[in-house]
Amino acid sequence: MASLAPASPATVRSIPTARPRAVANWLFAVSALVFVMVVVGGITRLTESGLSIVRWDVVTGTLPPLSDAAWQAEFKAYKASSQYKLMNHGMSLAAFKGIFFWEYLHRLLGRLIGLAFALPLAWFWLKGRIPAGYKPRLLALLALGGLQGAIGWWMVSSGLVGRTEVAHTRLAVHLTTALAIMAGCIWTALDLRATSRPAFGMGTRSRLLIPAFVALLSVQIIWGAFTAGLRAGHASDTWPLMAGALVPAGLSASLAGWVDDPFTVHFLHRSLAVLVLGGALIFTRHLWAIGASGPAQALAAAVTAQFVLGVLTVLSGVALPLGVAHQACAALLVAATTWGAHHALRRP
Repeated sequence: MASLAPASPATVRSIPTARPRAVANWLFAVSALVFVMVVVGGITRLTESGLSIVRWDVVTGTLPPLSDAAWQAEFKAYKASSQYKLMNHGMSLAAFKGIFFWEYLHRLLGRLIGLAFALPLAWFWLKGRIPAGYKPRLLALLALGGLQGAIGWWMVSSGLVGRTEVAHTRLAVHLTTALAIMAGCIWTALDLRATSRPAFGMGTRSRLLIPAFVALLSVQIIWGAFTAGLRAGHASDTWPLMAGALVPAGLSASLAGWVDDPFTVHFLHRSLAVLVLGGALIFTRHLWAIGASGPAQALAAAVTAQFVLGVLTVLSGVALPLGVAHQACAALLVAATTWGAHHALRRP
């Protein structure tokens, strides 16, 4: 995070026409759209809707089918997919429209986010509203957003032949990239607003906590994506015991099994949740110690809610509302972690 150290007030104000607060508000709005995208992505996955659109039409795919003939053409294309043949054979057109809606909405939001980032960026740039030193970072976020679109299709294409779902490893890349974009927007917006706020700052030893917790949270998010992609949430509907034990028999001992075996992936995800909860509460204590009460409260609330929702999701047999809420809260936890880390790493 050193490369994202907040700019000094003098640097931010070095361009007379710069409007750091306006740019920050725009980035917060983009991060909110990414959050919505993550939630809709969770619904898309849990409703098995992600493979309903088998083409990647960046421009022409903006409009949904508008006639019976267009719907029949889309349905015919889906019928050629492995998911239809192996899992949904005999599905009605009405049922197809139901899964098509969520994938279409997910892709439409992706296009909207692209425009919501690119067009205001161009306007701020031409009007000289971007403070000095921020253009490279904003271009990097724009490029990452474009890459995310390609990653999305790379993910979908993995499930079109010989599978009934996308590759869970590619799903993990897609989800973590979305959350990285959201965190990058939030961090940059906080930088732009930091010039009028008091500086905090942890000691050297305390600073080691932040990258350690971010790494732990990242691993947990990746295994959460594995759990969703493998439908591993159905491997157990009990907690804290799994198959009658805290450490159940039948866990894979191989590295490949840690990634590909649903039973083992489920166990790792629920075990990592305990570590994330403990790490977040330690981080929260440090935030309270430096006077950052806002981020501390947000982090404590987000991690507690996320843990409880995870348990309830397991006990419910992955009920759709709880599964979606669990993914939404994961994004909120990333946002709270970003906010806390930004406050903690600011130079006093």
